[in-house]
Amino acid sequence: ISLRAAASDCGFGADAVRAACPRGALDLALAFHAEGDAAMEARIKEADLTAMRFRDRVAFAVRARLEAVEDKELVRRGTTLFALPIYAAHGTRALWGTADKIWDALGDTSQDYNWYTKRMTLSGVYGATALYWLGDDSPDHQRTWNFLDRRIDDVMQFEKLKSDVRKVPVLGAVMAGTEKILSGVRPPINVRDLPLPGQWRGNK
Repeated sequence: ISLRAAASDCGFGADAVRAACPRGALDLALAFHAEGDAAMEARIKEADLTAMRFRDRVAFAVRARLEAVEDKELVRRGTTLFALPIYAAHGTRALWGTADKIWDALGDTSQDYNWYTKRMTLSGVYGATALYWLGDDSPDHQRTWNFLDRRIDDVMQFEKLKSDVRKVPVLGAVMAGTEKILSGVRPPINVRDLPLPGQWRGNK
């Protein structure tokens, strides 16, 4: 009802609404999310990130995604929609897609299981930061950017821990064996066509 009323106010008929958003509010929310992703990709492409540490490039990309939003209330309502069990998979896929676009924009070339772990980790960082941002009323959302930095630092500490474990003889051998087994895992052919994050579609 709300979608039809809004379309009517903008001068669009019912047929145009059904053509653009056959699933109603779900398609509208996904289109809004995709628009934000596109704005983020454009900002990353225009920026000179060469002088930044890699963790700062990731932080810049996440911040660019959130700053692409002009109306926080629309994100809040979309988050509420995707929290419904019937739409949860769509929300998860949208979140994964944002993480995938960030890694692609930053030049990720992973061709093994790291392709999945990078996107899974960044999905968690972005999702947590977005939720924090929704409730942040600090000037220029400074508390959100501090929160984002802490989340990325947590990830970097985990990566350091993995590196340290590799140096321990027994644990390093176990990890090396596990990584050898996982080395055969490959990214899907076309991630944007997948109904769910990471669903197998074969090797590139």
